[in-house]
Amino acid sequence: MKIQDHIRVIEDFPTVGISFKDITPLLKDPTAFRYAVDRLADYGNSRGATVVVGPEARGFAVGAPVAYALGVGFVPVRKQGKLPDRTLSLAYDLEYGHDHVEIHADALAATDRVLIVDDLLATGGTVNAVAQLVERSGAAIAGFGFLIELVALQGRVRIEGYDALSLVRYEY
Repeated sequence: MKIQDHIRVIEDFPTVGISFKDITPLLKDPTAFRYAVDRLADYGNSRGATVVVGPEARGFAVGAPVAYALGVGFVPVRKQGKLPDRTLSLAYDLEYGHDHVEIHADALAATDRVLIVDDLLATGGTVNAVAQLVERSGAAIAGFGFLIELVALQGRVRIEGYDALSLVRYEY
């Protein structure tokens, strides 16, 4: 199956010059979605993942079913102020601004091997911040899994030294 056949490319969205990769058709198609989730779960299994972590919001949509397929737990990483208990927090820079992400302080154990899953690897800022939170919690990173990678934005540089799988790679 070709996953890219289930990704809609919308030119000039959200601004002129951006080529938006829409995963909605992939999420809607049960066969294609299952195939993508199974590939990411196979990767997580091969890396010995014991838990999946995903940043909001699309990381939830992809990461939670990957965790289910692996038979492991899912831990959400949220925007600042969205988690109700004690958190670990990290501020980080985006291409056009700043953001904060948080994880529950007790969500991961030192024995956990974490697969970080998101829909898209672009500049790598968000997943790098997630990786820092995971490591600050004492857990180990087993790898990263993405539906899509935008190669030209060089996000892999931000997660250099870690193993990563992207199911579809766009050069632009």
